[in-house]
Amino acid sequence: MQGTLNEIDLRSILRLIELGQRTGQLFVEVYPHQSCGRVLLDKVGYWFFFFVDGKLVYAADQDCGNLRRLQDYLRHHDIAIPLGEMELESLALNHIPEYACLWQLLSKNILTPAQAHRIVLGMVQEVLFDVLSLRQGNFVFALGSALEPPLTSFAITPLLTHVGQQIQAWKQLYLRIQSPDQPVAIAKDPELASKIPAKFAQHFRSWTDGAIPLRQISRYLQKNLPAIAHGLYPYIESGAIEIFPAHESQGENGSAWETLTDHTIHKVVCLDDDYAIGKQIELFLTNQNPNCEVVVLQDPLQAMTTLLTLQPDLILCDITMPHLDGYEICRMVRHAQHLRAIPIIMLTGKEAYLDRLLARMAGATDYLTKPFTQKELISLVESYCKKS
Repeated sequence: MQGTLNEIDLRSILRLIELGQRTGQLFVEVYPHQSCGRVLLDKVGYWFFFFVDGKLVYAADQDCGNLRRLQDYLRHHDIAIPLGEMELESLALNHIPEYACLWQLLSKNILTPAQAHRIVLGMVQEVLFDVLSLRQGNFVFALGSALEPPLTSFAITPLLTHVGQQIQAWKQLYLRIQSPDQPVAIAKDPELASKIPAKFAQHFRSWTDGAIPLRQISRYLQKNLPAIAHGLYPYIESGAIEIFPAHESQGENGSAWETLTDHTIHKVVCLDDDYAIGKQIELFLTNQNPNCEVVVLQDPLQAMTTLLTLQPDLILCDITMPHLDGYEICRMVRHAQHLRAIPIIMLTGKEAYLDRLLARMAGATDYLTKPFTQKELISLVESYCKKS
């Protein structure tokens, strides 16, 4: 199932997934200069939703490789742990570092099941709050296996009702507050600052000496954004709390995936359900060029998540795979604004003209027939990596 949000709104898509008791992933993308709620985006935005039997189990945005969101939620539980130092095997488990870290904290009894449930619920509600007002953009839903290991799940209809009420409450504040990412700070004037309740002022100063986004306060206190904004609104109006325009900021720690890959020169993803072929391709390329990083994927249903996290220079994709064939993967990649410029080389044992034509129609950049030599593979890969 795929289409545009002009044709069907996100609430309806989520309800269809719930009614059909589907298991899989929903990918939503909005282009620059389109509105997310009342906020105008100046970059591509995309979000992931994961479902099991029609229930929502996890949601994330394009910063799913950044561990700051989880770090913010952990602060409420007085857990200060360097997430970037957690075991690499765990981080690589789902190619979703945040989810893998959360599971690791739970398995080590650093978090209780109730705390993990509450954190995931906050994350899911936060993402829904951002996207339910979208009226433009693309979506793709792919049936697939459940996100592993399972942490928790949520019925969709009650979530939609609850978050819908939050959105209505938020709209009442638009005169003063336009974005959850707007930073606020205690006024420098002591007389104005004295109007703020002492307990909140103490909390605030323990977080920062300057300004902090409303979204971050919401995570620290584990209260929804409209509740935080409504509580601060009188103090913003009186000048006791200053509010500033939202601005783009890069997390201090950068992407968690970047810490794993260390910015290699050529990043290649090989998608083939035959693990032996994938490893052979990896050996062909890395033995020739130590600056070539190859990530081998076997599950086409998880491919979009990983591709968006990695942002490779080149994709090698087998045509014949279970669940989703290479043509469909190619169409999904070309449908995604953030990926559509990446070259795709289709790998197949078929050499008929019709097969090549179908690959081109699906959006493939080039075609390599199995079996191929190391020289043929390297020549083709290097030619496209140089262009990227």
